[in-house]
Amino acid sequence: MTLIDGGHRLPPETLAAHRQAAWERQSAYVARTSPFYRRLWDGAAPPKRLEDLPELPFSDKAGLRLSQPAHPPFGDYLAAPREKVARLHRTSGTTGQAMNLAMSARDCEITEAVGGRAQALAGLGPGITVVHCLNYQMWMGGLTDHLTLERTGATVVPFGVGSTELLVRTILETGITAISCTPSYPAVLERVVAERFPGLAPADLGLRLGLFGGEPGLDDPAFRQRFRDTWGMEPRNANYGVSDVFCNFAAQCPGDTALHFVAHDVLHAELIDPDSGAPKPIAPGAEGELVLTHLERECQPLVRFRTGDIVAITGTEACGCGCTGFRFRVIGRSDDMVVVRGLNMFPTMVAAVVGGFDELSGDYRIVLDSPPPHDALPVQAELARGRTDDGGLAARLEAAFKAKLGATARVTIVPAGTFPVTEGKTKRVIRSHP
Repeated sequence: MTLIDGGHRLPPETLAAHRQAAWERQSAYVARTSPFYRRLWDGAAPPKRLEDLPELPFSDKAGLRLSQPAHPPFGDYLAAPREKVARLHRTSGTTGQAMNLAMSARDCEITEAVGGRAQALAGLGPGITVVHCLNYQMWMGGLTDHLTLERTGATVVPFGVGSTELLVRTILETGITAISCTPSYPAVLERVVAERFPGLAPADLGLRLGLFGGEPGLDDPAFRQRFRDTWGMEPRNANYGVSDVFCNFAAQCPGDTALHFVAHDVLHAELIDPDSGAPKPIAPGAEGELVLTHLERECQPLVRFRTGDIVAITGTEACGCGCTGFRFRVIGRSDDMVVVRGLNMFPTMVAAVVGGFDELSGDYRIVLDSPPPHDALPVQAELARGRTDDGGLAARLEAAFKAKLGATARVTIVPAGTFPVTEGKTKRVIRSHP
């Protein structure tokens, strides 16, 4: 195994020789065992040097989605014999067709170790009891994320989703002080506490650390402050990953709200222009699509895989927490981007505007009922419980969109409780046109 203990704290120059050697082994393995990549590369040998990776074509989700039905169940990018598959996961299918994920025992070990780095960076560790409230039914966010939590030395309660009233009682009875879930799930807990536990406030549950992932929004200061005010909880984006690559390879630390990349020893990152595909430097201020390459993966190795995530690099020097990986924020997904009169709009940008209004719950939907181009951004914003619309809220929100984003918005205010509160990922861009 090429995973280095504490590799996320080593300087890049120290890791350079290790990463180059890992790529030489991995590229030879992929060229020998992956029909998918042999076809994509037209039978040519991959470059020897890691810095020459841009010579290779990209792979993407669309290609994987074609491969699996043609070569079920894992696609012809399965590079290991079927008997080496130790674990089968399935993606959530939030952005399209659900995919089967195959992992060998070694793939599992590395995945859990890297995820453990991220969770520990976010503040989890021995002496803390954390309840894990993600779906255990094949989704990687369930079992595999559970095992990354255990890697930190914390006590982990495998709760899953559903039975929210039981969850509240379990938190109160067992002294749980941290929760791992999606950022939208605490709203479910709030509703259950209000309806089933009279006189109990969310802060009375004693949760002090929220380890979140799977949804955007945590970069919004107003959204984060709501967690502190309502729960007495410190929210951390502790679980950024791409299911096809690693379930978790970046997290926030207590001193910096940007995501820290913690997998340099086993994962190579590139930044590209999402339109042209041209390489961009990973340097402070740079923005582009994140492209990832496994330096260590047996079952379904990926090379120059386009994640679809548009990120902004915030720093490349070592953080005060000791992590030496670059730091970044996720602006949005390329498939969630809405172009309004030439301006690129992402849900995270909408959340930042909506979150600035106390009259609103913070939940919203971007409902696209016609194909592009779009002259205005159609936003449905939900009232907070107990609040009313004085008739001018939509106009004030539209003015805020114009002032903060430069975009024309068409806002509809909807009653509290309009949008379903889910225990899984919440999809906020709704495309109803063909």
